[in-house]
Amino acid sequence: MRIVMLEPLAVSPEVLDAMTAELKAQGHEFIGYDTRVEETAQLIARGKDADILIIANQPLPGEVIRACSNLKMISVAFTGVDHIDMNTCQEKGITVCNAAGYSTHSVAELTLGLLVAVMRNITACNEVVRKGQTKAGLIGQELYGKTVGVVGTGAIGSKVARILRAMDCRVLAYSRTRREEVSKLGVENVDLDTLLAESDIVTLHVPLTEETKFLIDKERLALMKPTSILINTARGPVVDNKALAEALQRGQLAGAGIDVYDMEPPLPDNYPLLALDNAVLTPHVGFATTEAFYRRAEIVFANIKMWLEGTPQNLVK
Repeated sequence: MRIVMLEPLAVSPEVLDAMTAELKAQGHEFIGYDTRVEETAQLIARGKDADILIIANQPLPGEVIRACSNLKMISVAFTGVDHIDMNTCQEKGITVCNAAGYSTHSVAELTLGLLVAVMRNITACNEVVRKGQTKAGLIGQELYGKTVGVVGTGAIGSKVARILRAMDCRVLAYSRTRREEVSKLGVENVDLDTLLAESDIVTLHVPLTEETKFLIDKERLALMKPTSILINTARGPVVDNKALAEALQRGQLAGAGIDVYDMEPPLPDNYPLLALDNAVLTPHVGFATTEAFYRRAEIVFANIKMWLEGTPQNLVK
């Protein structure tokens, strides 16, 4: 089999060599690119003879997939697959496996970091210290005792709920699937409107689907308290960021911590959230830790190995 890694996985060449050694010993060919390209023609040139493709969050349109006539399997070094033309994969009978779980800890930890950064004015505090100023006007809030709404209780949402319960927060949850292990933490399952109305902090952990696109829109933002905070480390289009910026500007919400957008950074200068002091913004780094990158590479090659053995894992439906 010809295995082509279309973009780098942010692990060292030594780690990559170790992880591909068994596949090479079995006679499979591995080609790994250490640069990322966006143009369709370049992607086709790289992947056209591949039996197996490896990508992270590289957009993979149907035109590229159809041009790869030998393609049988895609191993995705990412959890979400909304950047892949899944309809074409289904038409061509191509197996798609993701790296589910690789960034659970990293995203949960960034969620907590953004939450604390907003509540304790950490970025503003950093600026005033460097300017020789004081804490005047920068008195923060405690997380202790707050009501936090967790939207989506998959692996990451459940991890966040567990952390928040350990910090003595009341935790509300909204999810299509109610999980017994989450309920055992003392988490209260409620409908989405109730969660938005009662929470001091709302944190989002749902995948991007037709049902979740703009899940948090102008109308739902209006349900939140003017003292509340919104955290999004899920997928950008889950929130209408234009409506969010307007709500923050009007004082309809107290603050926001955002890691994901309706486009990948760099953001244009006129992006509505950039002008707001009550929004802490990070450049889609929730998944980006040394440990998470190593885990996802392990999962990517384990997925290939299991598929070759006829027992695929982490199948995307």
